[in-house]
Amino acid sequence: MKFLSRVAGAVPAFLAAWFSGCAASTSDIPAVRDFELDRYLGRWYEIARLPHRFERGLDLVTAEYSLLPDGTVKVVNSGVRDGETHRVTGRAGLKDPRAAKPEGELRVSFFRPFYGAYRIIELDPEYRYAVVTSSTRDYLWILSREPVMDKARLDAILDRLGGLGFEVDKLEFPRQNP
Repeated sequence: MKFLSRVAGAVPAFLAAWFSGCAASTSDIPAVRDFELDRYLGRWYEIARLPHRFERGLDLVTAEYSLLPDGTVKVVNSGVRDGETHRVTGRAGLKDPRAAKPEGELRVSFFRPFYGAYRIIELDPEYRYAVVTSSTRDYLWILSREPVMDKARLDAILDRLGGLGFEVDKLEFPRQNP
């Protein structure tokens, strides 16, 4: 529940940044095309993230996506801090579910009715890794199907992200081994 309270505390700050337009927008970075939600479902390991209060000090961070009967996606984010597991559950859906070839852009909510953008801006063709941002460059996650990512691959991703204006020197790399 501590994780939940930290996330709840972060929501007003997230919304303020979202609505203020003060943070650098990601509108110039397209979401991936021909996104296949079914292939994206399952467990992802957080390899890197820009720091935010709601994830401070978390290691062993994962995100689990599963399809619900109504077609939305259940999102379970979890991590470990000081030996205690913290988890928060939300819902997501494609931004444009009727698109013939959907983009990798979802709307995610951990506290309805508030939704945030979840934009997949890079995705391995085999769905082995993903790079996710929001509506601003203040939010960034590098996810992988495995708890460890090949250093050469990670370095190449970091170079691309730096070129897109993300502050890669501020990234945190949570521990993924117990």
